[in-house]
Amino acid sequence: MDTHVEPEQTRHDAIASGPPIRQLFRDVIADRLPGRRPPQAAMLFDAEIDPSWDDRSFLGDFYNEILHQDTCQPATVDGLVLPAALAVDDRIPARHRFQAIDLLFRAATVAERHLAETWPATPQHADPNSEAQARSAVQAYTPDLLPRWSTECPAVRLALAGLSVVFPTNRTLTALTWRQTFTHQHPQDTDVGDYVRFVLVLAAQDDNQILTVTEKLTDAYWTATVRGVPIRARALHLLGQMLTKVGSGLSRPRAGQ
Repeated sequence: MDTHVEPEQTRHDAIASGPPIRQLFRDVIADRLPGRRPPQAAMLFDAEIDPSWDDRSFLGDFYNEILHQDTCQPATVDGLVLPAALAVDDRIPARHRFQAIDLLFRAATVAERHLAETWPATPQHADPNSEAQARSAVQAYTPDLLPRWSTECPAVRLALAGLSVVFPTNRTLTALTWRQTFTHQHPQDTDVGDYVRFVLVLAAQDDNQILTVTEKLTDAYWTATVRGVPIRARALHLLGQMLTKVGSGLSRPRAGQ
């Protein structure tokens, strides 16, 4: 799988606009959301910037403003329009499109993932109404993301695959057209190989198989959840861990990706 990219050219005119990625995000959001923008967009358009920001710290602050410490709040649903817009714009480098889709995945699965972590207790910072609104928003954005499948690089396809099984249909398994290529290229017991195979299990929507594979994988590699947790919550908790690890292994994409 080709997920490597050459470093982006350093921008020396960033003093006035903040880090280069902030400038790029601002340009894309200005073009795609010319009207009313959510409050989180202020981080892109305010004249004052944090002097400690570089690309890494800015991205951390920006995504945390949308999904605060991996929890949904009343404003989360409005902010999700930002990663949805970034994820469909080819000016955004591949690794950042991956991160935008990953954020959408996390917003849509907060309730299940946190339930899996705290069962049988209720997640401490749960906001069921905000979580439901965030999930519905991501579901509404997903049809604009999935048609990009055929033109996306392998790394972004991995993120799209994870998002697709959050909202599975009877066509999901058929739509994952890379499955034979990826399973041949990436054997079991590799990060990408296990992730792809687990996505395919989830896409088949067989609860017995999902339970079997979830327990097999968590026993071997991943943070386990107690067996009383509903299977969907256990599976999405595991998938979130796997997507994080796959994402952390991606190198900077090549120019144009």
